Amino acid sequence: MECNHNCSSCSSKDCAERTSLKVETAKENHIKKIIGVVSGKGGVGKSTVTSLLAIQMAKKGYKVGIMDADITGPSIPKAFGVKNQIVGNGELMFPQVSKKGIKLISVNLLIDEPTKPVLWRGPVIGGAVKQFYTDVLWEDLDFLFIDMPPGTGDVALTVFQSIPVDDVVIVTTPQDLVSMIVGKAVNMCKMMNIPILGLVENMSYMECPCCKEKLYPFGSSKLEEVSKLYELKSFDQLPIVPETAKLVDQGCIEEADSSVVLKTSLALEELLK
Repeated sequence: MECNHNCSSCSSKDCAERTSLKVETAKENHIKKIIGVVSGKGGVGKSTVTSLLAIQMAKKGYKVGIMDADITGPSIPKAFGVKNQIVGNGELMFPQVSKKGIKLISVNLLIDEPTKPVLWRGPVIGGAVKQFYTDVLWEDLDFLFIDMPPGTGDVALTVFQSIPVDDVVIVTTPQDLVSMIVGKAVNMCKMMNIPILGLVENMSYMECPCCKEKLYPFGSSKLEEVSKLYELKSFDQLPIVPETAKLVDQGCIEEADSSVVLKTSLALEELLK
């Protein structure tokens, strides 16, 4: 078929031009699986889910890293309480390491003031994301999680075109609007030939502190409904836990209960077999 050179809408897996868009990481790096965590919009707790997945896999004994690809709204360093700036040797950047041994890279670890806005154009942001893969000394990792920016814009296209992502986890919430927006993320992945591991529903319910009854502030779960609609696997339904939000604000997310993403973690382990 005649090529129109628009790789973002191409479904071919054998195109040499498409393949050439992939960048290579440093020769010192050996990364077994790269997992993107995506959503169709912001505000669904994607960074929290990314962090909990990384924590759960680290608890299982795997070597884990997180690439914070949300350049204009980075939140991973804050959640992990990591403040020291990234240093390098002139060729590669050294990621910061959390208290529990998770390697982290984020634009907030490159600037001197975390509240300073990142006023960069799309191409510059895309270049930074690629450098987080090519120019960071990740060394040996079982899983590199990419905390994607919300939506289906430039950065998401850059990641999927440039970095060899193995699978993605899509994060949603029970609201009808968000469930509809999941379709945008699903269709983007299909257009880019990126396999979808499955869906995680965040803010699915909360427990009454007195009687432990489940309450559904955003309506009943849509996880199974959306999974069937898009023929995807459904994984965990994460509760609203005020304590987790408190731990994030304190930079202590590694103390949170990561067993809430147990089903997803088991699916991730299967990828290594």
